[in-house]
Amino acid sequence: MRALIFDVDGTLADTESAHRAAFNYAFSEFGLDWHWDDAQYTALLEISGGKERILHYWRARQPELRELGATALQDAVNRLHELKTAAYGAAVNQGEVALRPGVLALMEAAMAQGLQLAIATTTSPVNIAALLRRAMGPDWRLNFTAIGDASTAPIKKPHPQVYLQMLAALGLDASHCLAFEDSANGLRAATAAGLSTLVTPTRYTAHHDFSGAVQVLPSLTGVDLAQLRHWHAQAQQPGVTRQPALA
Repeated sequence: MRALIFDVDGTLADTESAHRAAFNYAFSEFGLDWHWDDAQYTALLEISGGKERILHYWRARQPELRELGATALQDAVNRLHELKTAAYGAAVNQGEVALRPGVLALMEAAMAQGLQLAIATTTSPVNIAALLRRAMGPDWRLNFTAIGDASTAPIKKPHPQVYLQMLAALGLDASHCLAFEDSANGLRAATAAGLSTLVTPTRYTAHHDFSGAVQVLPSLTGVDLAQLRHWHAQAQQPGVTRQPALA
């Protein structure tokens, strides 16, 4: 095991409540009467990517959309997403979002032992920067060998594009890396790239199917590199059946 690759939303931080509030703020600012409650947002998380989520909902609510041309529709989605991103960034800057328990300690231990760190997410670069700048300081980027996000990997999870990009950037085979995810789409993307994957669900994703994960844990609290190496080594053995259980 030579590198750890982390998803962001739900994995590094339980961000979805802040994202949901930011979406609703954007709808209000844009003059729409939309409001996503917890149950609705949980269902919409099956769609990866904020812009994709907005467009999916809009088309489901108004299937024809004949009054808007393709360009006008995309412009409206882009503007909504800009408003949402600004609101989310403000929430992070005000301390409303923090890294999940155990995340920072594990990253620091990995770096101390010479492991590379990478990020593989479908979120936007500005969202990543807002979160990690507050959690790790202004030089947070120096901790990561490679970062893949919505700007570098336009094909969203469950497609493995962003993970394949990170493996290429790290210069490592998938067998030398361990991925961290919180959702079924993320798990599918990572495993499609050949990566052993540890899952820490949130309340928004706890109902997902995590078959194929190396481990499914409530958080990374108390998880150390020795445990990760053990689980990673087990996953590399041929014929091993992975049967994750929420510990």
